[in-house]
Amino acid sequence: MKRNLLIFFLRNYLNTLAFVNPGKAGKEGFMLFCRPQRRAVKPHHLEFFNTAEKFTVEYDQKKVQAYRWGSGPKKLLLLHGWESHSYWWKSIVTHLPGEEFSVLSVDAPGHGLSEGNYINIPHYSGLIEKLIITHGAFDGILGHSLGAFSTLYTFHRAPQLGNPKLIIMAAPGEVSEFVSYYKNVLGLSDRTLNATRDYFITKLGHDVNYFSSKAFAKTISNPGLIIHDQQDPDAPYAHALEVHRNWPNSRMISTTGLGHNLKSTELIKEVARFLNT
Repeated sequence: MKRNLLIFFLRNYLNTLAFVNPGKAGKEGFMLFCRPQRRAVKPHHLEFFNTAEKFTVEYDQKKVQAYRWGSGPKKLLLLHGWESHSYWWKSIVTHLPGEEFSVLSVDAPGHGLSEGNYINIPHYSGLIEKLIITHGAFDGILGHSLGAFSTLYTFHRAPQLGNPKLIIMAAPGEVSEFVSYYKNVLGLSDRTLNATRDYFITKLGHDVNYFSSKAFAKTISNPGLIIHDQQDPDAPYAHALEVHRNWPNSRMISTTGLGHNLKSTELIKEVARFLNT
């Protein structure tokens, strides 16, 4: 009931505002699109976080919570997805030998124990770039969902950041699909959506159609491993196939029945093998 009332309020507020002040409606629609609901950090999450070396990274005038496990020579960066946090990686962290890997994970802005309430692909990408510049070259970068999409965008945008191996798990395909979903869920008018897309261009320098994983893949030369479930309900499998086709230096693992989360000990072994070859 509360969710329905909130949607009703937002729909009427933004659609009305688009008539009176389309610029403001566009900005507020954009900011709402980029605002995740922060998932609670529970005691068992904190227990896992406390097994790491913890520190913060200053980014966009906010503190980003970071964690480091292991002391091995191979450096791996972990990037979680939308409305998640670093606990998502517990199975990866606990299965990778600490004497072989040094693993760095962050709670993205607006997630977990990090400050802020705003995230989008370029914003996440800026954080990835800062981590690479600040903490030196990584041997591998492993991203899930939004983290995977942001990784593709980062190495499309800034190939000078090096040649780490990229593991792309359950990456979405097109931002335009999320914008359409956002429009339908809130019941936004075409006027409101157009105002939001105009602000999108003003803020990010590109229309939503620019942000396409298959387009980014064409420009990436890093070695890549794409992992995607054929029944993923959140990120259609067809997009992963197109990313693989457009990325010559990639290989693909298709699963069935693991859904969007892709939790599997066998996949962890595949990731370790990919990083060790």
